[in-house]
This record gives sequence, C-alpha cells and structure tokens, in this order.
Amino acid sequence: MDETDISLEWQQFCKVRASTVIKNLQKRKMNGQYFHRRKEALSAVLEMIPPGATVARGDSVTLFQLGIMTKLMERGQNKIIDPFQQDAEGRFPEREQRRKLQREALWSDVFLTSTNAITLDGKLVNIDGAGNRVSAMIFGPKKVIVIAGVNKIVTDVDAALNRIHNICTPITAIRHHLKHGDPEIAEVPCAKTGKCIDCSHDWRGCNYTVIIEGAMIPEKGRINVVLIGEELGV
Repeated sequence: MDETDISLEWQQFCKVRASTVIKNLQKRKMNGQYFHRRKEALSAVLEMIPPGATVARGDSVTLFQLGIMTKLMERGQNKIIDPFQQDAEGRFPEREQRRKLQREALWSDVFLTSTNAITLDGKLVNIDGAGNRVSAMIFGPKKVIVIAGVNKIVTDVDAALNRIHNICTPITAIRHHLKHGDPEIAEVPCAKTGKCIDCSHDWRGCNYTVIIEGAMIPEKGRINVVLIGEELGV
C-alpha cells in the first residue's frame, strides 16, 4: 500500500465537501453539481446554455482555465458579451469599453462567473471592485452559472471573507498589473504586502461585499453552481 500517494483520499474528501455544499444550496433554492475534472464540467456547462441565448461573463481566472468562452465561440450558437476578450497581446479592452459591455451583460440570458468563496452551508461570498460581477449574480441575467474549484469551499462566512481579503484580492491586483497593464492597481497596499490592511486606496478591489444566502420562490434555480474537484482560479 503506497502511503506516499493520497490522491484517492483527496478525491473522496473533495467529493464529500462538494456534496455537503450542494445539499445546502438546494435548501437555499439554488442548484449544484459536482464534477471530478474540468473537462466533464465544461461539457455540462455547455449543455446548460441553450442555442440562441445571449451569454455574458464576469472576470474570472476559472473561466479562462475552463476554456468556456472559446468553446462557445467555436460552437457559434450564441451571442457573446465578453468584457474580457483578450487582444493579440492578451490585454483586456480599454476600461470604458469594458464598462459598456459589463452594463450590457446585465441584460444577458446566461451569466457565467466564478465565486470568491462558497461556504459549506451553501452561501456564495464575493467582493467586487466595481460591482458589475456581483450585480449580475444578484439580478438581471435570467440564469447564472457559477463555476468553482473545490479550493473555493470554506467553512463559514468569516473564513470566506478572510480568504477574499488575504488571497483573492492581493493576487487579483497583482494579476491586473502584471498581465493587463494597470499600474495604479500595483499601488494597492495588499498587492505590496500580501495581506489586507483595510485600506482606503482609490483603486482598492474591496468595495462591494455580497453574500448570497438563497433565492425567493420566483427565482428558484436561477443560480446554478458547478463545483470541480480541482484547484482552479484565485
């Protein structure tokens, strides 16, 4: 028996945690699915998006890793609103054009995003800099598909907020500086220290904190969470 390899134990652990999350999502009138690998999840997400639907997205490393936007464009059955479609040099659109597309995303049929954290009892916890992503998650698009690796699962809201402030936000600030040429974001304190100091910087990424605890009956099943047994995103 090879005690140096705990991959099977890890798989079982991820499945158990994901099952707990999904059970509690259902209690909150949200849907949940679990897939061991991203390839399986990608196929499932594509099936959840009907031909003819207008599809928009939030900024998400997970979505890039999944390759969902590329697959949708290859499929050619949907209108795509992508504020983060990269140019030949890998840069995002200019900020004003990005904002225009982000506003259009609120009218989409399907909104694709990830989540900063999801608690074991089924709460989606997110913090935005501009608020466009959390706005679409809350209201507007007819269907929301949230795709997340098991690394996003945390015990409770306090753990979620700690994860966001001290992992997600600093890495995201560094990412936008290094990959997308946003020099002002490099000056945000957490990008320099690797931890939150509750700053008041003009370009801080922690402006809108949203905890989605469930849905009303008319919105039952609008939010669909796809969990993947891999470490994905930030």
